[in-house]
Amino acid sequence: MTRNDSLLDVPLVSRVRRNHALEHATMNVLGERHKAHRLVGRSSVGGFYIYGDVSAGDVIAAAQEGLRRLKAGRREMAIHPTCGTNMAAAGILAGVGAFLALGGLSRNHPKNLSQSLIRLPLACAAAMVGIFLAQPLGPLLQARVTTQADVGDMRIVDVARERRAGVLVHHVHTGG
Repeated sequence: MTRNDSLLDVPLVSRVRRNHALEHATMNVLGERHKAHRLVGRSSVGGFYIYGDVSAGDVIAAAQEGLRRLKAGRREMAIHPTCGTNMAAAGILAGVGAFLALGGLSRNHPKNLSQSLIRLPLACAAAMVGIFLAQPLGPLLQARVTTQADVGDMRIVDVARERRAGVLVHHVHTGG
């Protein structure tokens, strides 16, 4: 890698990020069309998965529409409010805040339960601040790290549908 390259530019990572963007765009379109559906997505190198009770035709149509919008420059389609990135950002910031509030790695770290309990309100407040700060950070991480809205020449190759442990799973295979 040269100085200007980053891990995000490694072809396999970039491919997952583009698939993640298309997964989000697909989920956003499905959300517009089927507000009552509870769906979960997961991206991979070869495409992405949609878990939930929705027809294959709806998934294909939403994926094609999401891809069209991304290629038209609609970068906001790559961001989704229930993405795991948002939850990870909240969890990490809340955990670090609570850890620091409870004394972190300092030598003055409380050595007994009663001292820790006295700091519990501060730890809870620090965790809440972390969760609050994660609200703008999660989407920013999606936009800059975990998705790549410029999908280039990506295309949808096919959609495979199966039932796993009672859950309907659609695997959207991508290429390009």
